[in-house]
Amino acid sequence: MFTGLIREMAEVLSFKSNVLTLKAKYEPKIGDSISINGACLTVVRVASGTFSVELSPESQKILAMENYKGKVHMEPAMMMGDRFEGHIVQGHVDCLGRVKAINKNGNSTDFIISLPSSFSKYIIPKGSISIDGVSLTVNEVMEDSFRLTIIPHTVENTLFKTYKIGSKVNLETDMFARYIYNMFKKDKKSDDLTWGQVDKMMASY
Repeated sequence: MFTGLIREMAEVLSFKSNVLTLKAKYEPKIGDSISINGACLTVVRVASGTFSVELSPESQKILAMENYKGKVHMEPAMMMGDRFEGHIVQGHVDCLGRVKAINKNGNSTDFIISLPSSFSKYIIPKGSISIDGVSLTVNEVMEDSFRLTIIPHTVENTLFKTYKIGSKVNLETDMFARYIYNMFKKDKKSDDLTWGQVDKMMASY
């Protein structure tokens, strides 16, 4: 489990034979779980100042592999007793999103991200979402996209400063939204369940 708070920006040294080698201040152990751009990966090799993780062909089909170069977001898995901050992030990327618009808004920047319609039902206004491993709050939900408002500190210290219109990003939707939606969907036997209906169902208990 992760929090979506980036520990540091690691540097990609190479990607060969499905093995991604990175340089970082953090020193993991072999077998550790670590999030790289939001994907939970296993450390398979450790050397002085570097470590390697392996990506399966299945992972490479799902992830925005073009972002696994230069600098990447890195977060070690939480340990028992760690202070809990951010949101609950599993490191299981659901799908790819695409940057649809970037708009300056006073001292912040609005990013509008599009995503496959089959995953839009898990996006909740004021709910959480992980973008390349960065845990953020959804400000507005549209039919096939959503809006995030990012403060300058986050933009400058993450990959957000490199995103352009059309950039692909790894998305992990709100874990609780997925669980609740699927729990009530089984009772309704329908694919048109709305969050308003979920609220009514929950209020009846």
